[in-house]
Order: sequence, then C-alpha cells, then structure tokens
Amino acid sequence: MLGEVGDKWLSRLHQNVAKDLRTKGWSQTEIAEMLGSTQSTISRQMQKPPTALGSSADEATIDGWGHELSLALNSMGPESHVVRQRLVVEFQFTGNNTIRYDKTLTGLDLEEGQEQRALLRRLEWAAGRLDVRRIEHSIPAVGLNIASCSPGATSSSEVAAFPGRITLVDGVLRHHETPSFGSSNHLAAVLLDTHKQDSTKVSILNIRPPYASDNVDTARVIKVCKQLGYNFSLAPKGDINNQESRIDVLLDEGDFGWEPTLYVLAHNPLDLIDRTHQLLTALRGD
Repeated sequence: MLGEVGDKWLSRLHQNVAKDLRTKGWSQTEIAEMLGSTQSTISRQMQKPPTALGSSADEATIDGWGHELSLALNSMGPESHVVRQRLVVEFQFTGNNTIRYDKTLTGLDLEEGQEQRALLRRLEWAAGRLDVRRIEHSIPAVGLNIASCSPGATSSSEVAAFPGRITLVDGVLRHHETPSFGSSNHLAAVLLDTHKQDSTKVSILNIRPPYASDNVDTARVIKVCKQLGYNFSLAPKGDINNQESRIDVLLDEGDFGWEPTLYVLAHNPLDLIDRTHQLLTALRGD
C-alpha cells in the first residue's frame, strides 16, 4: 500500500522540486539541504526520468504539487529552514472505512519523562502485535516478556518490561500489569550486556527454543539465523560468549535447573515483534 505508492510519489515530488529549484539558480547543495538529502542524491535524481506512478492522474497531481512547492520555496530562499512538519495521511477502504493520521513533526527531543512514557507505550503496542498462532508453542515455562531501554542505558532501572510476564490464557496473550521500569532483572541484564556490545539493540524478547529428541536444536537455530541474515551468539545463563559488534539472536542452551531460552533482539519494540514472527516461521519451516 504505502510502501508501493508513498515511496514513489515522494521520489517523483523530490525530482520535480529539485529540477525546478535548479532552473531557478539554486545549487545542488542548497537543494539537498532543503529536501533533507545529499548533493550526490540530488544529482542522480536530476539525471533520471521522473518516477512512474502507474496512473497519469496521480503523476499530474504530484507534478502540480511539486511546481507549487518549488515556487514557494524559491520565494523564501535557500537560507530558510523547516522548523515543523505536519503529515496528513488518509486511507479509504472498501465498506466505507477510512483511516486518517494527522501528525506534526517538530524535530525536538522528548524530555526524559516524555521519552520514558513513549517507550512504555511502544511496549504496549508491541505486545498487542504478537501473533498467538505463531508464538503459542514457543512461550517459555517461566513466561514471555518484552523489555526495552533507551540508548545509553546502563542499569536495570532504565529498562522497561512487563511485571509478571505475558502469558497465554484461553488462547489469548495477556499481561496482567502495564509495563514499567525496573520490573525485570534477568532479561534486563541480558539486554544491557548486549547493548554494551551492540549499541543499536535496545529491545529484547525471550522465547522457547526448538527441540530435537528432548535437546535444544542449536544447529537448527544457527541454520535459520544464517538464512535470515541474523548474527547468532551463544549465551549460557545469559552470559554472551563472544564479542560480536552486532548481535541479533542469543541462545541459552540451559543447564540443570535452568530453562533454555532463545533471545531475539532489535532496535525498537515493534521491529522486535516482526523479527520474532519471522524467526518463528522459519524455525517451523512454514
């Protein structure tokens, strides 16, 4: 949907604006700064034919918009700077259903309290995206949890997770409490240790690894990680075995009285869920 259309119309819009501003005397560097791009990208865009949208009516709309935008930008001059952006996106579906988003981007950083609340909301959204059909057979005996932190976190008090874990009740995934900071110990420790080595990883989820003949099927995990392009490391009792600069999946093969665990890591909670679904589907061989 948006991936097929949105990227194309934005590319065509940038091409039109860049070409118009160039004819008005703007340098490629000035155009790049205004469009949030690079000089080399602008140069390539100007040499390529306009991106095709698949329908002449849409192309005419974008071309007209690009011309209006370039006229307005030229009247303000290349020294102007964008301080706020408002994005309005609307999708109309069959059955007279409509989804509309109206968001403003300011370029401002959140204050610490706001950033923490935003992280807690993202954890709630992530938990809501878990697919029961894919994960129901991979929930550990100790329960499933999702933890996340902000970049630079160093203590468990800076890691948010679900108190009491996420469990399967009557075919529905439930968390009985809302996520909070400092509510996870072991999962937070694994995330923080990973974050020290791979600073891009700020979210983690624990699942039950696959078994073969009552033993953890480590070979299968390694094979699937290679297929998906994920960097794999062993982590006995949560202790990462190597010093890889990138870590995507950790496997704790377990021990006497210690449950085996497969840890999935990502750069945000929502991407974490997508990675988990992808990994589980590949492990099942669907």
